Amino acid sequence: MSELFDAIDALVASRSPLPPPAERKRLRQAHGLTLEEVAATLDVRRATVGAWESGKTEPRPPQREPYAHLLKQLARLYPSPTATEGGVLPAAPAATAPAAVAVAPSAPTAAPAPVPAPAAAPPSPTAAPRPAHGSRRPSASRAAAANSPAPAGPGAYAHGPLLVLDADDERQVTGYGTGGLLLDVPARSLPALVEWALAEARVGAEKLHASGKDADPLLVLTAATCGRYSLPAALSDAERSAGRLPEGHQVIKLLERAGWKLTRRGLGPWARVYRPVTGGRRQCVQLCIPSWNALDDRSWGHAAELGPAELARVLGVYAHRVMTPVGSTAVSGLELMTALNPPTRASELDQDGKRHSEHRPGSLGTEPVDPAPCEAIDGHPVLAHLPRFHIRGPQERLFEEAYDWARDLTDAECMQPHLVGIDVNLAFGAAANGAVVGLDAPPEHVTHPVFDPAVPGSWLVDLSHVDLSRVKVAKQWRDLEDGLLPSPFTPTGERPEGPAWYATPTVAYAVELGYDVAPVEAWVRPRSGRFLDGWYKRLRDAYVVTMADLGVTEKLPPDLFLEAMDGYKGRDPELGIVLDAVKMTVKGGIGKLQEKARGGGWVPGQAWPALARPTWRPDIRATVISRARVNMHRKMTALAAATGRYPVAVMSDCAVYTADGPSPLDVLPYDQDGKTVPGSFRLGVSPGMVKHEGTQDVLWGVGVLEQLGTEGKVANLARYIKTGEVTPRDTGE
Repeated sequence: MSELFDAIDALVASRSPLPPPAERKRLRQAHGLTLEEVAATLDVRRATVGAWESGKTEPRPPQREPYAHLLKQLARLYPSPTATEGGVLPAAPAATAPAAVAVAPSAPTAAPAPVPAPAAAPPSPTAAPRPAHGSRRPSASRAAAANSPAPAGPGAYAHGPLLVLDADDERQVTGYGTGGLLLDVPARSLPALVEWALAEARVGAEKLHASGKDADPLLVLTAATCGRYSLPAALSDAERSAGRLPEGHQVIKLLERAGWKLTRRGLGPWARVYRPVTGGRRQCVQLCIPSWNALDDRSWGHAAELGPAELARVLGVYAHRVMTPVGSTAVSGLELMTALNPPTRASELDQDGKRHSEHRPGSLGTEPVDPAPCEAIDGHPVLAHLPRFHIRGPQERLFEEAYDWARDLTDAECMQPHLVGIDVNLAFGAAANGAVVGLDAPPEHVTHPVFDPAVPGSWLVDLSHVDLSRVKVAKQWRDLEDGLLPSPFTPTGERPEGPAWYATPTVAYAVELGYDVAPVEAWVRPRSGRFLDGWYKRLRDAYVVTMADLGVTEKLPPDLFLEAMDGYKGRDPELGIVLDAVKMTVKGGIGKLQEKARGGGWVPGQAWPALARPTWRPDIRATVISRARVNMHRKMTALAAATGRYPVAVMSDCAVYTADGPSPLDVLPYDQDGKTVPGSFRLGVSPGMVKHEGTQDVLWGVGVLEQLGTEGKVANLARYIKTGEVTPRDTGE
C-alpha cells in the first residue's frame, strides 16, 4: 500500500505548478541566486536551468517538485503584484521551439545574455559578453530539441545567422550561436543536418536590400563534429590541393541520394548545399570547416584555434556587421556588393495581377560584360587574337595598381633620427566611396575624345609633360622639390615616358594639378553610377563600430587617438580578429573584381568561371585603385607644399617619413585647435584618415637599404616599418 501512495505522490509532483518563465528568472535574481547555484542544488547543468527560465523546456521529475518548492519559497519572500494567493502563478505551457539556452557571461559585472524569443529579431552579438576562453559544451544531460518547423516571418531567424557545431566525447552535437545561445542538434548525418538547419534551427539572416535574398544558414563544423558526420578532421594533401573531397566520397553520395546538390566548388572548406528552387522557395545551407583551412589566418588570424563559443562570437559579430560569411573574406566582400545592390527587382503588377523579375537600375545586371581590350588581363578571350607570348606595354594595357615606390634618403634626412610610418585606414574603401563606375552596358570606343572627368572609362593619353616640381595645390601654383615625390600616374612612382592607358580618376588628377590633357582614344561607359557607395558605408560602419568597441572612437584629439591606439587589439583579441577580417573584406572584395584563372586545365584565350559573373569588372577595380593612389598623392603633395616634408617610401596605403621624433605628431603639424594642413593626412579612426604604422631608427633604414637595395632599385622601407623585421625571403636567402 505504501508503494501506491508513493506512486500517487510522484504523479502529483510531476505536475507541480510553476510560475511563468519570466517570473522564475525574476525570483531567482531577486534572491541573488546564480544559475550555477540553482543547477548545483538540483543536480542539473546550468544550461538546463536557463532553458526553464526561457520557457524553451519544462522541468521534469525528479527535479520538478524541488524546483517548484524553491520558487514557492522565493515567491513568499518576493511577491509579485500579479501573483495569486500563495505566490505561485499558473504553469506556463510547454515550449515547442528547439531547445535553446543563453550562456551567462564570464565577466562578473555583466548581465546574462537574454534568450531570443521565437518572434524576436536575433540578438546582436555586439552586446554579448565574451565567453570564457576555451569554453565547451557541458557534458551533463541536455534538453531535448523539439521537432517543430521554423515559424515564418521575423521569427524564422530567431537564433541568429549561424551556429558553430561541436561534438563531445559521446558524439552529441551542440550548436553555439550568437548572444551565447546553445542549441541541441539531433541530426545524425550530414543530409539530416542540412534538413534540420532549414526546418527547425531558425538560423539565417534577413536580406540586406528589399530586392535581395535572405542569407542562408551557416553551419561551422569543428574537427570533432566532422568525425560525427563521417568527414575527415583534416584534408589530405591531394584533397587540399584540389580544395575539396573527391566526388565519390561517401558523404557526397549520401547528400546526392537525399536530393541535395553541391556547387562547382564541391564539398570543401566552404561548401554550399542546396536543392533547386521549387515554388519560389530557396533551400540552401552554407558549411564552413575551419580545420580544412576555411578561416585563412591572413584574414582571420587565430580564429580557427578558438573554442566554439568564442568562434561563434567572432563570426557572429562579422555576420551582423558585414554579412554572413559565404567563403573567404574576398568572396564575402564580392558577395556583399550584390547583396546590397541586387541586379533585379519585382516589377509592377501586370494585367493579370502578377509581378515579374526585372532589371534594377543602378546595379550591374545579371549578365557579364566584356572589358575593353586595354582593361582585360592577359589570357582573356578578347585578347585571343594576340600572339601567345606577346607582352603588352602601357600603350596596350591599363596598369592601375597600388603604390610600390621608394627613394634614397637625402643628406638632411639622414641627419634625422627616426623613420615614421603612417597608414591610411581602409584606403580602398574610402576610394570606393563616391566612385562613379560603369554599370551594365559594354564600353564604347571613341577616338580623339574630349576628356570628361564625369565619365568613367579608360583613356589613352600622354601625361609625361606633367611637372611635379610645379603643381596646383588647392587651386594655387606651388613649387616643390624635384624628384622627392612619386609620380601619381604609375604604381612604381616613375614618370611616364609617353602615351599610356589610365582610368578616369588618374587623368582627372592631371587636370587638377594644372595641366592640359589630350586623349588619343578611349573606352567610355556613359551608363554609370555610384555602385559601391552602399558597400563602402556598410564596411565603414563595421570598421568604425568595431574600433569603438576596442576603445578607439571617432573625433578624438590627435594625442588621445594615438593613446587609444596603443595596444587596442589586446583589449579584446576576438574583436581584433573581426577588425582584421573587415579590412581584408575591403581589400579582397576589390581584388575579386579581377579574379584570374585558376587551375591547371585552363588555356590562355579560353574563358574561366569567374568571367561568367557580372561582378568580374577589372574597370571598377582600376577606378578604385586609381582613386586610392591619387588620394595618397594628393595628401603627400599638400603636406610637402605646407611643410617641406617628403615621403621616402610608399607602399599601397602606407607612407614613411623621416622625423625628429618617433610619433606621427612629429610628421604631421597640428595647431592648438587640433587642425592640420588642409587636404593632407589627418590622424583618426575614420576611413581615409591615418594611424601610426610604426617607427624605426634612421640607422635601421640605412641598413635595410644597403642590405636589400640592388642596382637601379631602392628597397621599400614601408614594407618593413611596422615590425622592423627583414626575413630571409626578403634578402633572397
